[in-house]
Amino acid sequence: MFRTALRNVLAHKARLLMTVLAVMLGVAFVSGTLVFTSTISDAFQKSSQKGFTGVDVAVQPHKESRDKGVPGAAPRLTQDLLDRAAKVPGAASATGSVSGFAAIADKKGKLIGEGFSSSGANYYAGQGGKDARYPMKTGRAPQGAGEIALDAKTADRAGYKVGDTVRVSVDGPVLQQKISGIFTTDDGNVSAGGSLALFDTATAQKLYGKPGGFDEIDVKAAAGTSQTALKSAVEKVLPKDTEATTGKQLADEQSRMISQSMDGMRTSLLVFAGIALFVGIFIIANTFTMLVAQRTKELALMRAVGASRRQVTRSVLIEAFVVGTVAGVTGLLAGIGIGAGLRSLIGSTGATIPDGPLVISPSTVLVSMVVGIVVTMLAAWLPGRRAAKIPPVAAMNSVHAVATTKSLVVRNSIGGVITALGAAIVLTASSSTMMGLGAGLVLIGVFVLTPLLSRPVIAASAPVLRLFGMPGKLARQNAVRNPRRTAATASALMIGLTLITGLTVIAGSVQQAIDKMATGSLKADYVVSMASMTPLSTDVEKKLSTHPDVVASSPLRSSPARIDGEYQSLTGVNGKDMSKLTNLDFTSGSFADLSGDKVLVDDATARTNHWKSGSSFDVTFEDGKKGKLTVGGVYKGNDLMRGVWIDAPTLAPHQQQVDDRQVMVKVKGGADEKVKDSLAKALGDNPAIQIQTKQDISDGISKAIGLLLNMLYGLLAMAVVVAVLGVINTLAMSVFERQQEIGMLRAIGLDRKGIKRMVRLESLVISLFGGVMGIGLGVFFGWAAGDLIKKGLNTYELVLPWSRMGVFLLLAAVVGVLAALWPARRAAKLNMLSAIKAE
Repeated sequence: MFRTALRNVLAHKARLLMTVLAVMLGVAFVSGTLVFTSTISDAFQKSSQKGFTGVDVAVQPHKESRDKGVPGAAPRLTQDLLDRAAKVPGAASATGSVSGFAAIADKKGKLIGEGFSSSGANYYAGQGGKDARYPMKTGRAPQGAGEIALDAKTADRAGYKVGDTVRVSVDGPVLQQKISGIFTTDDGNVSAGGSLALFDTATAQKLYGKPGGFDEIDVKAAAGTSQTALKSAVEKVLPKDTEATTGKQLADEQSRMISQSMDGMRTSLLVFAGIALFVGIFIIANTFTMLVAQRTKELALMRAVGASRRQVTRSVLIEAFVVGTVAGVTGLLAGIGIGAGLRSLIGSTGATIPDGPLVISPSTVLVSMVVGIVVTMLAAWLPGRRAAKIPPVAAMNSVHAVATTKSLVVRNSIGGVITALGAAIVLTASSSTMMGLGAGLVLIGVFVLTPLLSRPVIAASAPVLRLFGMPGKLARQNAVRNPRRTAATASALMIGLTLITGLTVIAGSVQQAIDKMATGSLKADYVVSMASMTPLSTDVEKKLSTHPDVVASSPLRSSPARIDGEYQSLTGVNGKDMSKLTNLDFTSGSFADLSGDKVLVDDATARTNHWKSGSSFDVTFEDGKKGKLTVGGVYKGNDLMRGVWIDAPTLAPHQQQVDDRQVMVKVKGGADEKVKDSLAKALGDNPAIQIQTKQDISDGISKAIGLLLNMLYGLLAMAVVVAVLGVINTLAMSVFERQQEIGMLRAIGLDRKGIKRMVRLESLVISLFGGVMGIGLGVFFGWAAGDLIKKGLNTYELVLPWSRMGVFLLLAAVVGVLAALWPARRAAKLNMLSAIKAE
């Protein structure tokens, strides 16, 4: 039986090629994902470990104290503590670190790199006046407020050298700094493509709000002292609410965090790989079903000469094993190429990825082979089992085993129950997990029902197909001749288009909802913020408020607090100008009631705390001081504007560092490019500051959602490609199966052009059937998800992207036309006499 199975594989090489390709694509996606994420994770981990090579013990405020959600002053890491740590037994030296955001402008005034990867730190002149972390390549360390040092990679990118003047911003105002030196570093952020600017310690402490203090103190061990022993010695001199951590623990924690961040990406990509493999299952099952049907007499003869049912099934599974092994090996090789290509592609977009070798782990090889073999054998098991059940005598008399009425009734009943159950779960889902479970059941149920649905849907195409004469009529009859095969072929395309349409509907609806929320609640002409989303200096709001074109302005400041024992955030605003800057509805009170100890709260917060206008509550501010606030009014909040609003002058004395998240600005005559340029000039044409209109905010939302959607389209394209292979495979084998019929049609007068048209129209009808089903299901899922999304986004409304749905339907038609090219050409080339004589 093993030799027979191998001979069958070799005899049907061309027919199994599409199956190999379908499985190979899915396996390539899986192995490519594993190679890519392992490579990136390994590169980031090694890069981050370099940053801890000079750290044996790190002293930091206790984790809870570092949490910005906890009010009360965090302990300061002072110079005195650093000196004491440097003198403990086993310590060779101690270094104080201060860090934060630092935007570097290139010679054209543009921001170098991405905002989040632009950082600044201090040069701590220790023994010999040098900082071992940053060896100088040229020049010297920065001295005084007007000097900085740049990392060598940033200097090379921007064309800077020692002595040049560079524009720098840490929180808004532009600083003109002279480059005193250029240094090399093992900093992971720089290795990943970021930038690093160094200030002298006193300047860095002032710029980052830590006068006389540090973010972290790093202690290096003397020769012969272990990190654990040094940690124990350091802990003896630490004040309350500080902690010591070994460099190894920090490196391990960083490695764990990197692995966790990669897990999310890996899971997401593997989900799409799973979709492609799931679609491939239909192709494999279709292929083996037709191969088995074509070999029914051969299998019956084997049964007649003594082969058992189990041996027949085993023969089919051996074929599947061989096909799966070939697909697994080729898929693994293709996946390694995909992993390398993805890394190069992301690197070419300017994303920050450290250098490192391509990582191909044994688990990647094992998973690729197991996936290829198991998926193929699972899909081939049912056709093999079905073939083994056919009685030898019945199989000798008939090439095709027609499905009984009873089996179709059972199938339709099961499909109806699964679909109804899935739809009920979708419509009543209270979480995304339940929604996903229900959607999966609906897809499975509809697939089971597809043979039943194919007849009426394809019959609806009859009036159009009549326009093509006899080839059109034959195409329609061929499409419904074997509803199970048609269903399996169309379902592959249906699944891909269901996901694409559903995502498009949801993304379009969410985009409109956020756009409506962002622009509908704002009267301000401009919103000013840092490109890195880091805090703005209060100088920015002061400069804007005195601008001749500005009629109203307000900062948005955030400060942690404890209200009635619960942690919440207070938002500081300019109460007298907020009515000119926002467009909020009040259930009670108004912005006139926002002053002193009177605050405004959103309706959801008011309901939760049982507050109304006049209610008072206890508050513990960021600096640990306690007070009492009174609700002056209640407004209708949304995802962008909600929480407890307090007058900024009341909040400022309690903040450890006063800064703004953003500044809202209203100008004379409305938004205008000239006014925008004037505001930018007043802020020093700072590349790190963005001045956005309501339209800019809307466009930013559209761009972000559009980018995400295009990425998802790209990932789902794999499933569509596999579906195309399925249509080609089905048509090719169908043509082989109907050789005699095609020969007879040629003999009675249908020319080659008519044969081609018949096959193409059949493919088009099947593809459009899958397209219509997929788009319909996608719209249903998009509509059903609306109720779930509305709970967190009250402006959500269903938006049907008619133009895109039209494009998707056109895509289905193109799939049908392209998939039919080779099978149609093959059918037209058949020799009519040889075809008529074919078994």
